Amino acid sequence: MRGVGRGFGHTVRGPLTARDGLLLVGHGSRCHLGAAEMQALGDLVATEIEGVAVEVGFLELNDPPAGVAIDRLVDRGCERVVVLPLVLLGAGHAKSDSPAVVLEARERHPEVDFRFGAPLGVARELVEVLGKSVVSGGGAGLPLLVLARGSSDPDANSDAYKAARLIGEWAGSPFVNVGFSGITGPSVREAAETMVRLGHSRMAVAWWFLCHGRLVDRGRAEVEEVFSSAGSEQVDAGYIGPEPGVVPLVLRRYRDVLGLEADRLGEGGKSLGRYEPAVNCDLCAYRAPWPGREDRVGQPTGVGHSNLAVTHRHSH
Repeated sequence: MRGVGRGFGHTVRGPLTARDGLLLVGHGSRCHLGAAEMQALGDLVATEIEGVAVEVGFLELNDPPAGVAIDRLVDRGCERVVVLPLVLLGAGHAKSDSPAVVLEARERHPEVDFRFGAPLGVARELVEVLGKSVVSGGGAGLPLLVLARGSSDPDANSDAYKAARLIGEWAGSPFVNVGFSGITGPSVREAAETMVRLGHSRMAVAWWFLCHGRLVDRGRAEVEEVFSSAGSEQVDAGYIGPEPGVVPLVLRRYRDVLGLEADRLGEGGKSLGRYEPAVNCDLCAYRAPWPGREDRVGQPTGVGHSNLAVTHRHSH
């Protein structure tokens, strides 16, 4: 069925009406393929989560905006909505922009129980999907270059190194290097040049990206230019994509929110408080000052790309 909801014609996922809803929040991309892949992931999730209304919304660049997607779930009768940020690294989109969408929704729909879940993060399911791509593409046992989206968040950037090491362990890589698409270094080009300077004539390349986008296209062109000039060969394992192997992780993040809430019931079924997602706060730039980023500590939620941001302080 099409056309149900507020504006932006779309395919309805899950039942037309439901008590429970799930909003998957993507960043958004100027690449039409990237947005389509995010929607495809929403389709895969909806087929595995019975009785739950599912919507996909974006922080920017693509329709529908996350706020419109929330309105659709409310229109479909949802009394409880779980909001999950579909991002790999827990930077500002997961720590600030997506929470701002939830806070704004609570103000507009006070009758609805909105719950916020953790980002996808560095999880075995994602490592398995990309690790298998490296192996099946012929990259097992080769030096590995992992390329990720750059961030100004030190915690997120460090997670990229963790993901790269885990993928390398999966594929039996003797050497692992990491590069970033922007904001921080080493850049994609610098990381590729390092591989060449170290004498690696044949290597595997994996992209720690959930979906396609212009950053992937640009990065691939840079890697190809560096390797071609040096006469080096590559096995391009691609990015994660809307694979069925990602779905169990999304469902786990969803059930974490609802399941842990049940565990927090005290004597006589009295609630012990709202569940908050388990995220890494020890190294969070919104909690601990970092050189050159001291002004982030206690920064209002929503200072980023969300066009639905409201002023709420970070709490940990």
